[in-house]
Amino acid sequence: MTTNVGEISGPRHGRASHQAPDNPPRRSGRFGRFDLKFSPYIFVAPFFLLFAVFGAYPLVYTAVLSLRKNTLTGGDAGFVGFENYTKVLTDQHFWVVLGNTFGLFIVSTVPQLIFALMIASWLNKKMRARTAIRMGVLIPNITSVAAVGIVFGLIFADRYGLANWLIQGVGFDPVEWRNHRWSSWTAIAFMVDWRWTGYNALIYLAAMQAIPKELYESASLDGASALRRFWRITVPLIQPTILFTVIISTIGGMQLFTEPLLFNYGRIQGGSLNEFQTVAMYIYETTFTNNFNVGRGAAISWLLFLIILIFALVNFVLVRRSVKGTTS
Repeated sequence: MTTNVGEISGPRHGRASHQAPDNPPRRSGRFGRFDLKFSPYIFVAPFFLLFAVFGAYPLVYTAVLSLRKNTLTGGDAGFVGFENYTKVLTDQHFWVVLGNTFGLFIVSTVPQLIFALMIASWLNKKMRARTAIRMGVLIPNITSVAAVGIVFGLIFADRYGLANWLIQGVGFDPVEWRNHRWSSWTAIAFMVDWRWTGYNALIYLAAMQAIPKELYESASLDGASALRRFWRITVPLIQPTILFTVIISTIGGMQLFTEPLLFNYGRIQGGSLNEFQTVAMYIYETTFTNNFNVGRGAAISWLLFLIILIFALVNFVLVRRSVKGTTS
């Protein structure tokens, strides 16, 4: 019995003709081309709209105000060029508050990041109740900054504060915390470090947990100590995270406002002789309490922006070189 080739191939071709194609048909027409070309821009448009309204527009408007002589009471002397910048840069008060800002930034940020690295290294080890301890480290950061300011204001009170009670308990004289630069900076640094050290520690911890454990095991077998493993493995491998925290801490430290304001019980002057008044406090004082000079306040704001930018770049370069030095 012979079989016709057509009888076999015919049904196969018939079944193949009813199968769905592997690739769905492409959209055709004007709408399809518009969808493929413009839909990505539509998806990212909300970000750029929000940035334009709340970021770019205030920045440009502040720059325009800094070139005019404006007041909140309605006075407008028109365009004055760089007169506001000249007056700010020749004002001795500006350089005093700028020095206070740099000093508070260094006193608070450097210990903060060092302690954060130490805490993160400790949390990266195996221990009991590790999750609860990690969650507890973040509690200071989620606490209201107003509550932090009130509590630390009472701790560093001149007469009945806890800090002076401890100082007197070991035989020293009480300290007038708000009347000296070193004492006020120390108290404010405690406030800032207590609030932000745990936050940075968790950022470092997340970066440390991404490091392969085999690297530590190999270094341990080679006889490297725990401290050497930390400086030769951990620190170089979390370098991008360290740079991120340095830049973010620089921006936050140079804009310090709430902690010194609450430490001084809401007075914007920052001490009797401006011992701890920051640039941000000076901007508020110039704009809202001292002749309501909006133009000069805008000029100070732009100067602070440029200082933060320069300082962040300098920190970026210095930290990157120091971290690279640990691998050499």
